[in-house]
Amino acid sequence: MKNIDKYLSLLSEELDGLLLTSRYSRHYGTEFDIAEGVAIVTKAGCCYFTDSRYIESAQNNISGFEVVEMNRENPYNKLLNDAIARFGVKTLGYEESYLTVSEWASFRDGLNAELVEAGERINSFRSVKEPWELERMREAQRITDAAFSEVLQRIKPGLTEKQLQAELIYCLYKNGGEGLSFDPIVVSGPNTSLPHGVAGDRVICDGDFVTLDFGVTYGGYCSDMTRTVAVGHATEEMRKVYETVLEAQTAGISVTKAGVTGAEIDGVARKVITDAGYGKYFGHGYGHSLGMECHEWPNCSPSGKVPMEVNMITSAEPGIYLPGKFGVRIEDVVIFTEDGCENITKSPKNLLII
Repeated sequence: MKNIDKYLSLLSEELDGLLLTSRYSRHYGTEFDIAEGVAIVTKAGCCYFTDSRYIESAQNNISGFEVVEMNRENPYNKLLNDAIARFGVKTLGYEESYLTVSEWASFRDGLNAELVEAGERINSFRSVKEPWELERMREAQRITDAAFSEVLQRIKPGLTEKQLQAELIYCLYKNGGEGLSFDPIVVSGPNTSLPHGVAGDRVICDGDFVTLDFGVTYGGYCSDMTRTVAVGHATEEMRKVYETVLEAQTAGISVTKAGVTGAEIDGVARKVITDAGYGKYFGHGYGHSLGMECHEWPNCSPSGKVPMEVNMITSAEPGIYLPGKFGVRIEDVVIFTEDGCENITKSPKNLLII
């Protein structure tokens, strides 16, 4: 089934059409990524509007939509109202989570159709990936693994976190990344106790843990992985914490399969960390879904009550963070299958001392 057909299946007596404003939904519906634009989807016809910077690319690559140029004489609301009148639209589902207040007010006051919140329904299809989406994510993860293997050769005492972050970004693009899933997290020493710490001028020293959390986009889809490595040597406590996190992740992955809830997976991993005496130092969830965005629904966390389905994806990233001392996080990405999962992250997970 084409993605546009999934969107069309949402149309009913309640909704005559869909207004796609986010880059993610426009990409998903057209299966082609353009930075700027607005699309309208109805059973009577579909239109994609963008400006002169992207119109030629849109016309050459988007099928199933009438592609029209937006300009000063024909702004988005005028083009949308023309389509609303032509296709007989009275109610229009929109993505409330992706609009600013001013954008929403412009559509509310300027469009000749009633706006209905439909973001959750529009985004629901993205939780289960199509085979071609999975292939893009495998390739994104392959690039990420390759970059990690290369950046390992560049980690050394005397390098600052910012310098290592720059090396990592270079390796991600060099190995085929088309963009970054997010700003990479590169922290060292006591800064590794900050789950989302920001790279600074701290100099990496012998005996430090270094945590790298990073990913790329490929074909519009994200990768995500985290590795924690030791520089020079690791203390007994560092080894214990690392092995506890690895055991927790291994336990979580072992119960990851379709039909299991995110809360159940989180609970299995969390029990390992709690039993080891570090429960209060694991504050975030075990994992999150990803795809076009690095954080998507559903989650593997205590609140994840929905049973997972085949071809859903989640990260597997437990962690322990000891304030003022150090932290450890290990993250892979796995695809749910009927009887287990496919781990698409191939980088080693044994404690690396470099």
